[in-house]
Amino acid sequence: MTVEIDRATTLDFDQATRPPLRAAPESAEPAVPTWRLALTVGVVALGGLLFGFDTGVISGALLFLKEDFHLTSFQEGAVISSLLLGAAAGALWSGAPADRWGRRKTLIAVAATFTLGLALATLAAGFWTLVAARVILGVAVGSASSLVPLYLAEVAPPRLRGRLITVNQILLTAGILVSYLINLWFAGDANWRAMFGVGLVPSVLMLAGLFFVPESPVWSERRRRAGLRDQGASRGDGPAASGAGPAAPRGMLAEPVVRRALLIGVTIGAVQQFAGINTIIYYAPSIMQRAGLPATNSIMYSVAIGVANLLMTVAAIPLVDRAGRKPLLVFSLIGMAAALVPLGCALNGAFGGASHGVSLVSMGLYVSAFAVGIGPVFWILAAEIFPPAVRARGVALCVLVNWSANFVVGQLFLPAADLFGEAAVFWCFAAVCAGALVFVVRVVPETKNRSFATIQRDLTARAKQL
Repeated sequence: MTVEIDRATTLDFDQATRPPLRAAPESAEPAVPTWRLALTVGVVALGGLLFGFDTGVISGALLFLKEDFHLTSFQEGAVISSLLLGAAAGALWSGAPADRWGRRKTLIAVAATFTLGLALATLAAGFWTLVAARVILGVAVGSASSLVPLYLAEVAPPRLRGRLITVNQILLTAGILVSYLINLWFAGDANWRAMFGVGLVPSVLMLAGLFFVPESPVWSERRRRAGLRDQGASRGDGPAASGAGPAAPRGMLAEPVVRRALLIGVTIGAVQQFAGINTIIYYAPSIMQRAGLPATNSIMYSVAIGVANLLMTVAAIPLVDRAGRKPLLVFSLIGMAAALVPLGCALNGAFGGASHGVSLVSMGLYVSAFAVGIGPVFWILAAEIFPPAVRARGVALCVLVNWSANFVVGQLFLPAADLFGEAAVFWCFAAVCAGALVFVVRVVPETKNRSFATIQRDLTARAKQL
């Protein structure tokens, strides 16, 4: 049994440098063995698992390592935010090498960085060593968050692209849930080193597996065409293409269609964070502990939230290619706003003794609405809307904004909650969702079941209307 790669070009999945093939109509899609595609997606999507694990594990580990290292509140925030700063740098860094040297080689470097960071965190001897480990992990997380959906988009056929990119989001949410379960398992012994150490298993598996997956066929085709231009230049037929791989002209980022794609990708990426999702992911145990719950019970709240996150992300798999990206965004933003309002009321004590229960239900509904919509759809859209020549850099810029917004929210949430109250902060998140809903309805295009070429034609037409 086979599946197809992409409607825009006729490419062989394994051979990047074979002779040029005849252009095919958009309905024709070359075939690839299903097992090969499944293996490739499984290995590469381990980057999503590590993304989720490394962002989630700190929520439980912080409860215990702060006692061992005698951390101040500022140092606790630094341990959390150091990963976010590293992730922003990793997202910014990942685009150029992915365009120049290829997606696969860059992903191998990312997997090695995951392994180094986790080993250093497990063996950390003090605050500064831990911060360094978290920065290294952040570089890997930011790079993976940009490159994994990009690679999956380029190996997937249009009719499966949304689902295969959502596999990455599933493993991301699974990684968060696994980290919560690992935290719960080792909480009794306060063994935060083991919490980090478990992450070495998927990082080593990803590093080994990447040596057996192929290069992105889209990048390979661009390299082949660059090689043909070089050959033509050597015969005096045209200019040479410099460098080891195909590089995008810097001026392309200023073209109207790319600006339109950046507007969409950057806005949705920022909203995904400014709607408050990672205040739940990072701080749920700390919030519940502040409310008087023991550490183990507060971690169990996180496990329940993680289960809801994973189940609704799984539910999104068939929906992204059936209902479409835009309807899911609309549903998600409405649901998130609706859940944040009672959450703020509960945190104000409006429900008396039932406030803890209302808080948990509201957080579960909020995370569910996020997971079925803007959670996976941002990564799908970012990987779909840019022209091939600037896709890696465009995705990297969107992910950079995403991680920068993540850093701002993670760093300012607790001070803002102390200053204005947690309820007011969550109501502000609801207002962000409402404003984003207007933007999605007016600006974001539908991309389901459409080839890259068709998406570009639509964005070009929309850009000309501005």
